[in-house]
Amino acid sequence: MSAPRGQAASPFRQPKAVWAVAFACVISFMGIGLVDPILPALAESLDATPSQVSLLFSSYLIVTAVAMLFVGWVSSRIGAKRTLVTGLAVIVVFAALAGATGSINGIVGFRAGWGLGNALFIATSLAVIVASASGGFSGAIILYETALGLGIAVGPLLGGELGGISWRGPFFGVAALMAVALIATLAFVPDLPRPKRVTSPLAPLKALRHRGLLTMGIMALLYNWGFFTMLGYAPYPMELDAHELGLVFTGWGLLVAAFSVFFAPRLQARYGTAPVLYANLLGLAVVMAVIAAGVTDPTTVIVAVVVSGAFIGVNNTLTTQAVMLVSPVERPVASSAYGFLRFIGGGLAPYVAGKLADATDLSVPFYLGAATFLLAIPVLARGHRLLGRAETDPGEAAPVSPTLTPVGTPAATGASPVVVAVGSHHEAAAVVDAAARLARDISSPLEVVHVRQTAVVEEQAADTETDAEAEAEAAVTAHLDRLGGLGVAATGQILTGVGDHAAAGRALARHAAEVGARTIAVGRSPRGPLTQFADGSFTSALTHAATCTVVLVDPDEEPRPLTVRSLTELRAETR
Repeated sequence: MSAPRGQAASPFRQPKAVWAVAFACVISFMGIGLVDPILPALAESLDATPSQVSLLFSSYLIVTAVAMLFVGWVSSRIGAKRTLVTGLAVIVVFAALAGATGSINGIVGFRAGWGLGNALFIATSLAVIVASASGGFSGAIILYETALGLGIAVGPLLGGELGGISWRGPFFGVAALMAVALIATLAFVPDLPRPKRVTSPLAPLKALRHRGLLTMGIMALLYNWGFFTMLGYAPYPMELDAHELGLVFTGWGLLVAAFSVFFAPRLQARYGTAPVLYANLLGLAVVMAVIAAGVTDPTTVIVAVVVSGAFIGVNNTLTTQAVMLVSPVERPVASSAYGFLRFIGGGLAPYVAGKLADATDLSVPFYLGAATFLLAIPVLARGHRLLGRAETDPGEAAPVSPTLTPVGTPAATGASPVVVAVGSHHEAAAVVDAAARLARDISSPLEVVHVRQTAVVEEQAADTETDAEAEAEAAVTAHLDRLGGLGVAATGQILTGVGDHAAAGRALARHAAEVGARTIAVGRSPRGPLTQFADGSFTSALTHAATCTVVLVDPDEEPRPLTVRSLTELRAETR
């Protein structure tokens, strides 16, 4: 049964496409902590030093950092789905190769290839989820962050269980699970529109000329330095086997997930972004200093690492938001620049920590990590005014509602039109023409509403329809010119929705009521019936909110009235 009007649809009632990508997200995020439980076993089995083993993190993260600069360019050329599939395939191949090799240098090299695949995947997975999810922007974000938290929490547990059998187990396990995710993605994720403009690979580097973005990026670099120092070196002084290490880091991961999703937004709402980050960075510095001072006591290290999960969960969420708040450039570009700096910090830290530990003792890398957390505080303070101004700017804080922009000659008052909603796809003209025949049959004028749906997400901006406003206006004008040549009286509108598909559907229903529309027509979505007719989708929300008849038009069929029952039937159809 559909969700009642005005009630948000559950973010967990999703099409198969969304579950396929969400499953892949869980496996991808598992890779963050997957190798932690097997670090000591790797060092022992392959006769490697801790500094050599630390290169598993360094090669993975540095390649991810550099690749982040080019992912936007790749995705804009081949499309989101192909980028996603390519990333998954690369992960499958290099994870399997890492498990099959017999040397530490081989694993380090194959982890670098894994990092390339991970960059391609993580930079597009959220965009694909937003484009395909029912429930709009907020539902997609909840689902994505749930996958993130689950992956971080489960990764060390799986690594510990498989690592207890063999150090090769976690690598082969990821390869097998990612292969399943790859098959599901190929089978269930539809092709998404390709951007009209190709993104320059130099845009993220040029964006770092902006003081706010550079300041927050350096703060993120310092934070990630401390974070990955702990992640890469804390397993050694714990003196635990792979299974026990997996349990410790699972407890850590559960705190990361809980504080990221549930506590960080509440703290931010009450105290503001900057004050929470100051206190959080100070807390992390104290925890790292405790690890350094108690590095010879395994219990102290274990407790401190688990407790750090709370601080890291808060910091992961708020650091990303701080970067996006102060960034004066487009969010995809800001995301790439930020990702480059933070992954560079995370990649260099384990390598430097290994060299310091070899030259001195194991406490020194942790003292350095504590110092980087402290140093991040004055760096953040340099951007405090920019961050505070961005948080209090009503233009940023206010929710963005769907808007309608007239195109062409205004409609004559008193006429009850047929309203047809279309997007940018190859069957748009056929849908408009089918609606025009319907309008002619009932002696009504036609109003063409071009729907532009965009979604802005924490780290990335996902354009679920990528045409610019001028291109949308050109599309409507082309429809009106074609209809005028056929003698059909028609006017046009551009409906721009940000984030929430359902909100855009309700906005169109309100507009139709205001103009006294007799019928609202929609065509088939290229994303398929599961996505188009799901609870929380544009079409479902429009059908529930409309005060007039809503019909599905198809060039080869009679118009089909949309009701609660017919939506359920249409969801089950395959085309």
